[in-house]
Amino acid sequence: MPRPRTPGSRTAPRRTATRRAAFVVPVAAFGAFALTVLPAAATSTPAQIATSRTNGVGYLKSLQGADGSYAGSGLSNEWAFSALAAAGTAAVDVAPGGDTTKNARTVYRNLLATAGWPSAAPVVTDYERGALNAYAAGIDPARVSASRNLVADIYGHWQSAEPGYFGQSGLYNGTAFAALALGGARTQAGGQRVPKALLDSMITRIRANQHHDGGWNFSKAEGDPDALNSASDIDMTGASMAALCVSGVAKTDPDILRAKAFLKGKLVLSSGAFNAMFGVNTDSNGWAVSGLNACGIDAQTGDFRTSLGKTPVDFLISQQFNPGGGFRYQPGDTSPQPYASIDGLRAVSGGGFTTAPPTPVTAGAPQWVAESAFTPGTPAKLALTVDNGTGTLQACSVALTPTGTTATLGDVLNAAASAATPAGCVTGVTPASGTGAITALNGTANSGAATWKVSLDGAAFAGAARNTVIHVGDTVALRFGS
Repeated sequence: MPRPRTPGSRTAPRRTATRRAAFVVPVAAFGAFALTVLPAAATSTPAQIATSRTNGVGYLKSLQGADGSYAGSGLSNEWAFSALAAAGTAAVDVAPGGDTTKNARTVYRNLLATAGWPSAAPVVTDYERGALNAYAAGIDPARVSASRNLVADIYGHWQSAEPGYFGQSGLYNGTAFAALALGGARTQAGGQRVPKALLDSMITRIRANQHHDGGWNFSKAEGDPDALNSASDIDMTGASMAALCVSGVAKTDPDILRAKAFLKGKLVLSSGAFNAMFGVNTDSNGWAVSGLNACGIDAQTGDFRTSLGKTPVDFLISQQFNPGGGFRYQPGDTSPQPYASIDGLRAVSGGGFTTAPPTPVTAGAPQWVAESAFTPGTPAKLALTVDNGTGTLQACSVALTPTGTTATLGDVLNAAASAATPAGCVTGVTPASGTGAITALNGTANSGAATWKVSLDGAAFAGAARNTVIHVGDTVALRFGS
């Protein structure tokens, strides 16, 4: 299935009608083209890669709107933030005509904080895309504003009937990108903000969707023998490898090795390109290389250097117009394409699907921006998981209206009982009021050394009490055990 290419897609982070329609063309029809692609230049040197980064950043800067935007009505190049960060450029340093009041980070943060963003009928990949790019831009995705918490927005699409899946049933890509966003968009200090139990639940689903050829596709395959036996997609294989690795899976894991073998089997000897389902192209190569990058696998050596000395990075650089810096989508194209330029630059720069923001060069600009406190009376959301210690995990987005600049765990649990999406995250809590320790939750009561504990933003679990202080954007995890 073709890889998504439109950031506002209903079914994937990016997709175009053109490539969707092209799916009816037999894959075999592209074989001859893929094998006759023009060879790349000699294996890329560090200096050539550095030049590619510099020129690529220059091209991405040219995509910025006069108002400072990369996303919005008629302009959807927000994946540029992931590429810019990988290339060492802070979004806050990108401003049209040097007007720092219109810097890309501030404009993007204002867009994400808008009540009507992303649309009247959002899907989970909207929020995942937002979280990945906000993080790369130096915006804490859980603290975009007093009312916008992208982590909570993702939690709100948890599939209670199929724990570990996020988003529309029948699609797999929402789960892969949930893992990319939740595992990759870490705290400002670089810590993992979501609990291991949640990461493990997604890892299980990702593994279950791996096709027998070692790759993945955007649609759900778990439990479907025909789907598991079908051909995989280069793009989603790269994304799924990255999703596993940012969630804690080692690059030596058997499923990562199977995915590596799948990608290696798609290499075009003469160019180092991957022969994707719809032919050789920059986007598919970019996603595959970003997957390898996220796993710490060098796409320039070993398994990914062909017998003719070509690598996927060589192919990507051969697709770049210089000194203009943009990348063509397919060999032979005569002009650069924005999405291809974003995917190509991110991969050549060594990036996965998001990267912690570099230190800005703009005087006085911090590396991160984030809401610091609740605004009393302004509705907010928090991400909550409840793990009862028996392997049953629940996740939800909790809506509450704080009365102060902080809240308490008791406030969160009371709100979750009546205002959680999906519902049922919290069905009962003891005590129901006051400030004491939580002695029972959802029918599971403390017993001896086994008690309810809480973790905020990935910190160590400690005794859960109703008066535990909760700050804006905290990712709240409750766990029962000793």
